[in-house]
Amino acid sequence: MPHIPMDSSDSGRSLPGRRSVLGAMAATAAAPALLGLSSPASAAPAEQAQALPGGGDLGPNVIVFGPSTSGIQAKLDEVFRQQESAQFGTGRYALLFKPGTYNGLNAQLGFYTSIAGLGLSPDDTTINGDVTVDAGWFNGNATQNFWRSAENLALTPVSGTNRWAVAQAAPFRRMHVKGGLNLAPTGYGWASGGYIADSRIDGSVGPYSQQQWYTRDSSVGGWANAVWNMVFSGVQGAPAQSFPNPPYTTLDTTPVSREKPFLYLNGSEYRVFLPERRTNARGTTWGSGTPRGTSLPLTQFYVAKPGVTAATLNAALTQGLHLLLTPGIYHLDQPIQVNRAGTVVLGLGYATLIPDNGVTALRTADVDGVRLAGFLIDAGPVNSATLLEVGPAGASANHSANPTTVQDVFVRIGGAGAGKATTSMVINSRDTIIDHTWIWRADHGTGVGWETNRADYGIRVNGDDVLATGLFVEHFNKYDVQWYGQRGRTIFFQNEKAYDAPNQAAIQNGSVKGYAAYKVADSVTTHEGWGLGSYCYYNVDPTIVQHNGFAAPNTPGVKFHDLLVVSLGGQGQYEHVVNETGAPTSGTSTVPSTVVSYP
Repeated sequence: MPHIPMDSSDSGRSLPGRRSVLGAMAATAAAPALLGLSSPASAAPAEQAQALPGGGDLGPNVIVFGPSTSGIQAKLDEVFRQQESAQFGTGRYALLFKPGTYNGLNAQLGFYTSIAGLGLSPDDTTINGDVTVDAGWFNGNATQNFWRSAENLALTPVSGTNRWAVAQAAPFRRMHVKGGLNLAPTGYGWASGGYIADSRIDGSVGPYSQQQWYTRDSSVGGWANAVWNMVFSGVQGAPAQSFPNPPYTTLDTTPVSREKPFLYLNGSEYRVFLPERRTNARGTTWGSGTPRGTSLPLTQFYVAKPGVTAATLNAALTQGLHLLLTPGIYHLDQPIQVNRAGTVVLGLGYATLIPDNGVTALRTADVDGVRLAGFLIDAGPVNSATLLEVGPAGASANHSANPTTVQDVFVRIGGAGAGKATTSMVINSRDTIIDHTWIWRADHGTGVGWETNRADYGIRVNGDDVLATGLFVEHFNKYDVQWYGQRGRTIFFQNEKAYDAPNQAAIQNGSVKGYAAYKVADSVTTHEGWGLGSYCYYNVDPTIVQHNGFAAPNTPGVKFHDLLVVSLGGQGQYEHVVNETGAPTSGTSTVPSTVVSYP
């Protein structure tokens, strides 16, 4: 999580700073009601003896509003008061708005809060008002505004501009802003975002103090500035390619994309829409009528509530149901195992999976078209070898026509409590699309320390032809990204090396100083990346030297465009950007070292 303040009047220079460690950040939110509690041992036989029902109640933490609902603003304010500073709390909420028009609302979003419209198009649900994220809870510093989302709404902001000052894991999807969008907090304090997809902003987007941002398959009326790394793919109205001055990386289209599944109302019936795959995508999926794709009735989903066992979730999957995870925390004593092609696992309100005994939270078979979306995996206190596995080891089937998608699936090790995992996410299946993830070894909160929340590797990609759009991976003890598959592609990467390395020896990689943030295996012959950044802030031992941010075989088929490394305030330094290429960082001024093209 970068943490350098930017002067919005200073086009790109930064001032050194430090995001304070919030070891005492309290879990102020009350735990959501645990429904359907049962012990795994006693429940499993009975659960599997009769068919589990599909559909049903969405639970107490999904709050549904209609245009005639009374007291909407009061309820929004109540949830916000509870969640505003509950960074590591247990509250989880989804705020859903039925199609129609709503006037005079300001939905302020705190932690683990999602707001969404229930129409097929964002324009079906219009709020004449705002959906606001600001940073008053943290003295105007927006670098910890994680874990919240806005989807599928049209906004007409009261002032003409909506404020969305977020950091990682805060997607803005399928939104129509009938005005401008301000990505900075009040006072233009520090900010570290962010991600927009399938959205239309009629006015201009003002990043101001945002250090980096990725926008995909959208339309903007303008873009005001850039700090370190602003990346666009398939965005109408995006600024022209100009990295590193200003640092815009612009691709005309996104090679492959498929939007996230979403809940909507067809009359009084809840359904889940499954957008179709697009190639060479540009602009939104919804601008010219009904979006293209298919839908499933909620009756084909097992609607899970916190307290349900992993055995029940697996029984539902075996029965042929999809999973809808309502907001809350789910403890797992065995992996959720997805074996059927086309299975959807959709979380609402940052539903959170915690493996208690060192298991993997979720695994998929090597099948077509699995959709994993909208949930958080929180490592448990017993080390897990992996937390999420897409496909088994050795997976080799071709899924190019119907890939698995991993969207808004976030991983956390530590912060809410001690957690450990050797490798957080492993992608074995070919053609997988990783569309917006934040894989985070916590640098603050509880259960944080070099060995306390040990996590050596963030993501390992073994499958061929994998595409990552919006890859955020931070603070791992060794490599943050390891890429072994052929023909992999990444559009936008944001990384910060682990703060808490005690000394140079702790990160020594054989004869190499430090582990690269993004490592392409020596066996890879074809790989490409656009708009990739790595930052270091070795505040425990500022004399630590990191040899490079990026390491890859030096071969014509492995290509990088628009790379940067940054030493934050001189706390540690990089010798190079990629391999032996790129100038070293130096001194205490936070100025990126860049490479426009490699090799």
